[in-house]
Amino acid sequence: MHIYFLQHADYLGPARFADWLTGMGHSHNTCHLYADEAPPIFDNFDALIVLDAPFGLHEDTPPAWLKRERKLIARMLKSGKPLLGVGVGAQLIAEALGAIVSRGTYAERGWQPITLADESPFNLPERFEAFTWHHDVFGLPDEALPLGGSTASPLQGFAWDSGRVVALQCHLEATVASVSALYDHLAAFDERLAAADGAYLQTRETVMEEPRRFDRLAALLDRVMLDWLHHARRS
Repeated sequence: MHIYFLQHADYLGPARFADWLTGMGHSHNTCHLYADEAPPIFDNFDALIVLDAPFGLHEDTPPAWLKRERKLIARMLKSGKPLLGVGVGAQLIAEALGAIVSRGTYAERGWQPITLADESPFNLPERFEAFTWHHDVFGLPDEALPLGGSTASPLQGFAWDSGRVVALQCHLEATVASVSALYDHLAAFDERLAAADGAYLQTRETVMEEPRRFDRLAALLDRVMLDWLHHARRS
């Protein structure tokens, strides 16, 4: 399969997504929207992954290319092609499916325990730890099944259309390098997320003190990606 990434900032790349796809024999390309690259031609890819972004969806001055990206996501939802979004990418999918995207009560930055929802279709443990980095949240679209949630964010993702479409608020693709890049650009995010402290905000030192956490994330990502692309082979 050939997968395209939609990237919104130079420091918010595919991270472990790219390594996983390469290791499984899939090819991939990246559209750098922030550099004014045009979205890929629809017939030139088999599946699409929409990455995180350093902006909210309802800012006063959204990027000029966001309208084109929304159109591509809407077309993906109507097609039979697999679509996955993470962070703001997940919010764009939720919005396109009619769910409300809004500012959450708490910002989350760092490791958070996630409890799987009873009706969750994801092949994940009943309780696991994930890396989080967001302030906005979204509701559950109609006909979607929830992933589960953390204390601060009851909905950390969902699956729609029998798993063809996956939205992840949490970051199972995170690596030491990708998270280091986030902390290097902390000031680029909204004031609450970039705050020095908070109930669910962790420092770089706390996040990095146990590197094996990132290895455990890799095993979780493997489960999600295998299920997602299994659907792709059936589409």
